[in-house]
Amino acid sequence: MEVVNGGQSIVVGTDGSETAMRAVQHAADLARATGARVHVVSAYKPLTGVHVAAGAGMPEIAALDIEPTAKVNSILDQAAAVFRMQGVEVETHACKGDPAAALLDVADAQRATMIVVGNKGMDSAKRYFLGNVPDKVSHHAPCSVLIVRTDAPATV
Repeated sequence: MEVVNGGQSIVVGTDGSETAMRAVQHAADLARATGARVHVVSAYKPLTGVHVAAGAGMPEIAALDIEPTAKVNSILDQAAAVFRMQGVEVETHACKGDPAAALLDVADAQRATMIVVGNKGMDSAKRYFLGNVPDKVSHHAPCSVLIVRTDAPATV
């Protein structure tokens, strides 16, 4: 891992939603202020068993290995642009599987000093039920975790 400003490294996740982008913006502000490098993570579930019927002159059925990587890469590019506009070093990670596990894996591999996640999914009774991303990350992170309130509009 490249050492930046004492080795600070922030991991932040996004699914492309408006609330996730609020966490991304918060991570960008924090990284700009501290000189940290950022790792943006987006997780996806691969499609399995997808078959596409072929057209005229083609085999009857063509099996394709289709994964939603184009959408994930677009989401990551959008988030990375937020960091680049602020002069923050950023690396993107498209990860198959569970979002919380992806964040934890990247944080561990990059020896992150902080994970930034939004609080989406922690409202009402759900916050008492294990399973949502912020809850899993906060209980299993190898570093500090900042849970950003993303369910309310940003204030100026």
